[in-house]
Amino acid sequence: MGEIGSGLLVLLGVAADDSEADAGYLAEKVCTLRIFEDPEGKMNLDVVQAGGAILAVSQFTLYVDVRRGRRPSFDAAARPERARELYESFVERVRQRGLRCETGRFQAEMQVELVNQGPVTILLDSRKQF
Repeated sequence: MGEIGSGLLVLLGVAADDSEADAGYLAEKVCTLRIFEDPEGKMNLDVVQAGGAILAVSQFTLYVDVRRGRRPSFDAAARPERARELYESFVERVRQRGLRCETGRFQAEMQVELVNQGPVTILLDSRKQF
Protein backbone atom coordinates (compact mmCIF):
# COMPACT_ATOMS: atom_id res chain seq x y z
CA MET A 1 0.00 0.00 0.00
CA GLY A 2 1.25 3.47 -0.88
CA GLU A 3 2.64 6.01 1.52
CA ILE A 4 4.07 9.48 1.02
CA GLY A 5 5.36 12.27 3.20
CA SER A 6 4.71 15.78 1.95
CA GLY A 7 2.51 16.07 -1.11
CA LEU A 8 -1.04 15.53 -2.25
CA LEU A 9 -3.68 12.95 -1.43
CA VAL A 10 -5.81 12.58 -4.55
CA LEU A 11 -9.16 10.86 -4.11
CA LEU A 12 -9.96 10.00 -7.72
CA GLY A 13 -13.53 9.30 -8.75
CA VAL A 14 -14.26 8.09 -12.26
CA ALA A 15 -17.65 8.83 -13.81
CA ALA A 16 -19.39 6.45 -16.18
CA ASP A 17 -18.79 8.78 -19.12
CA ASP A 18 -15.19 9.79 -18.33
CA SER A 19 -12.49 9.30 -20.98
CA GLU A 20 -8.71 9.27 -21.40
CA ALA A 21 -8.94 13.02 -21.99
CA ASP A 22 -10.43 13.46 -18.51
CA ALA A 23 -7.59 11.44 -16.95
CA GLY A 24 -5.05 13.53 -18.85
CA TYR A 25 -6.63 16.83 -17.85
CA LEU A 26 -6.73 15.88 -14.17
CA ALA A 27 -3.16 14.56 -14.12
CA GLU A 28 -1.88 17.76 -15.73
CA LYS A 29 -3.89 19.97 -13.37
CA VAL A 30 -2.90 18.07 -10.21
CA CYS A 31 0.79 18.20 -11.12
CA THR A 32 0.84 21.89 -11.97
CA LEU A 33 -1.46 23.52 -9.41
CA ARG A 34 0.50 26.12 -7.47
CA ILE A 35 -0.89 25.35 -4.03
CA PHE A 36 2.23 24.94 -1.86
CA GLU A 37 3.73 27.87 0.01
CA ASP A 38 6.88 29.57 -1.19
CA PRO A 39 9.39 31.09 1.28
CA GLU A 40 7.17 34.19 1.59
CA GLY A 41 4.15 32.11 2.60
CA LYS A 42 2.26 32.54 -0.70
CA MET A 43 0.65 29.61 -2.49
CA ASN A 44 3.07 29.73 -5.38
CA LEU A 45 4.70 26.29 -5.80
CA ASP A 46 3.45 23.14 -7.48
CA VAL A 47 3.96 19.70 -5.95
CA VAL A 48 7.21 19.11 -7.88
CA GLN A 49 8.69 22.46 -6.81
CA ALA A 50 7.67 21.72 -3.22
CA GLY A 51 9.47 18.36 -3.31
CA GLY A 52 6.28 16.41 -2.73
CA ALA A 53 4.67 13.28 -4.09
CA ILE A 54 1.13 12.13 -4.85
CA LEU A 55 -0.90 9.38 -3.20
CA ALA A 56 -3.72 8.45 -5.61
CA VAL A 57 -6.64 6.54 -4.13
CA SER A 58 -9.57 5.36 -6.25
CA GLN A 59 -12.80 6.65 -4.70
CA PHE A 60 -15.98 5.68 -6.57
CA THR A 61 -18.12 7.01 -3.72
CA LEU A 62 -17.42 10.54 -4.95
CA TYR A 63 -20.17 9.83 -7.48
CA VAL A 64 -22.82 8.85 -4.94
CA ASP A 65 -26.30 10.31 -5.43
CA VAL A 66 -28.45 10.58 -2.31
CA ARG A 67 -31.17 12.89 -3.63
CA ARG A 68 -33.82 10.16 -3.71
CA GLY A 69 -34.69 7.82 -0.92
CA ARG A 70 -32.29 6.73 1.79
CA ARG A 71 -30.07 4.32 -0.10
CA PRO A 72 -27.14 5.81 -2.02
CA SER A 73 -27.04 5.31 -5.78
CA PHE A 74 -23.72 4.80 -7.51
CA ASP A 75 -25.13 4.74 -11.05
CA ALA A 76 -23.04 7.76 -12.12
CA ALA A 77 -19.76 5.99 -11.23
CA ALA A 78 -17.88 4.07 -13.92
CA ARG A 79 -18.01 0.28 -13.92
CA PRO A 80 -14.97 -1.17 -12.12
CA GLU A 81 -13.17 -2.30 -15.29
CA ARG A 82 -13.36 1.16 -16.90
CA ALA A 83 -12.63 2.94 -13.63
CA ARG A 84 -9.47 0.87 -13.17
CA GLU A 85 -8.28 1.74 -16.70
CA LEU A 86 -8.70 5.48 -16.15
CA TYR A 87 -7.30 5.37 -12.60
CA GLU A 88 -4.19 3.59 -13.90
CA SER A 89 -3.97 6.07 -16.79
CA PHE A 90 -4.04 8.97 -14.33
CA VAL A 91 -1.28 7.38 -12.23
CA GLU A 92 0.88 6.66 -15.28
CA ARG A 93 0.48 10.22 -16.59
CA VAL A 94 1.57 11.62 -13.23
CA ARG A 95 4.60 9.32 -13.20
CA GLN A 96 5.50 10.31 -16.77
CA ARG A 97 5.92 13.86 -15.47
CA GLY A 98 8.70 12.53 -13.22
CA LEU A 99 6.62 12.72 -10.07
CA ARG A 100 6.51 9.96 -7.47
CA CYS A 101 2.95 8.62 -7.37
CA GLU A 102 1.98 5.98 -4.84
CA THR A 103 -1.36 4.19 -4.97
CA GLY A 104 -3.92 2.50 -2.85
CA ARG A 105 -5.42 -0.87 -3.73
CA PHE A 106 -8.11 -0.64 -6.37
CA GLN A 107 -11.52 -1.92 -5.16
CA ALA A 108 -10.21 -2.58 -1.66
CA GLU A 109 -11.38 -1.31 1.67
CA MET A 110 -8.51 0.74 3.05
CA GLN A 111 -7.67 2.91 5.99
CA VAL A 112 -6.32 6.20 4.70
CA GLU A 113 -4.56 8.55 7.09
CA LEU A 114 -4.10 12.20 6.28
CA VAL A 115 -2.33 14.98 8.10
CA ASN A 116 -3.71 18.09 6.46
CA GLN A 117 -1.42 21.11 6.67
CA GLY A 118 -3.73 24.07 6.32
CA PRO A 119 -7.37 24.11 5.39
CA VAL A 120 -6.90 23.38 1.68
CA THR A 121 -9.16 20.90 -0.08
CA ILE A 122 -9.69 21.38 -3.80
CA LEU A 123 -12.34 19.74 -5.96
CA LEU A 124 -11.27 19.26 -9.56
CA ASP A 125 -13.89 18.25 -12.11
CA SER A 126 -12.81 17.58 -15.68
CA ARG A 127 -16.31 18.59 -16.85
CA LYS A 128 -15.67 22.13 -15.62
CA GLN A 129 -12.64 22.85 -17.80
CA PHE A 130 -14.20 25.71 -19.71
